[in-house]
Amino acid sequence: MDVEQAQTTGLIQESVKANHYSYNSGSTEEGYGCCGILLLIISGFVILLTFPIAICLCVKVVQEYERAVIFRLGRLEKGGAKGPGIFFVIPCTDEYKKVDLRTQSFDVPPQEILTKDSVTIAVDAVVYYRVQDATASIANVANADGATRLLSQTTLRNMLGTKSLSEVLTDREEISSGMQVTLDDATDPWGIKVERVEIKDVRLPVQLQRAMAAEAEAARDARAKVIAAEGEMNASRKLKEAADVMSESPNAMQLRYLQTLTSISAEKNSTIIFPLPIDMLSTLVKK
Repeated sequence: MDVEQAQTTGLIQESVKANHYSYNSGSTEEGYGCCGILLLIISGFVILLTFPIAICLCVKVVQEYERAVIFRLGRLEKGGAKGPGIFFVIPCTDEYKKVDLRTQSFDVPPQEILTKDSVTIAVDAVVYYRVQDATASIANVANADGATRLLSQTTLRNMLGTKSLSEVLTDREEISSGMQVTLDDATDPWGIKVERVEIKDVRLPVQLQRAMAAEAEAARDARAKVIAAEGEMNASRKLKEAADVMSESPNAMQLRYLQTLTSISAEKNSTIIFPLPIDMLSTLVKK
């Protein structure tokens, strides 16, 4: 699938570049012809006759973030896109189109994708791009914005189709950078620069969410039981060490008894505790 996609993308890029070169060569090598030159002369004569009024139609202004691509008699004007500032057109023979160079963004609609481990998920993303070559965006593609949107959808499906569910959930940055490089290479002949791609949301089926939640809960319970068992083991070790220390001194048991009696009497004053030696009980049991 990846090889076929790469071959298809390469063929598209080669065809677009060939068209781009044909546009440039046609604009520079071939002239306007006799009819074209005649129309230019007539247009210039009309402009001279209606000079005060025609100047309003000839002078155009584009903003700092815009460029104007001029077609004169259907051919691209030499010198590339015009702007920013003032430029002149011939009303009868020239046609111009404005191109916005600011960064644009759009949401890729949620795509139903089958991952590598056969899990169906819905993924949507956000793509940020801008026009870096105004002439190529007009001459090489009919609708640069629409073509970039469609290409983003197919690239998202092809990219995530080779990933497992765990990779989709954990390697979002790697997937985003891979999509950005793929889109940028494909849209370069169109004059489009893809600046950033972000995976917006990954929606899982409800049954899968419940299964993952149950798995996570079971894992947490298992870890809690292990931690509790480790705590009991450490506590038993400390109690054994304390018993060994108290066995070395017979008075230590009496002091411990007095401490326990003090703590009980502070909370329950009506409770009285009488110590009973264990040796006495063992003697009674033997009899």
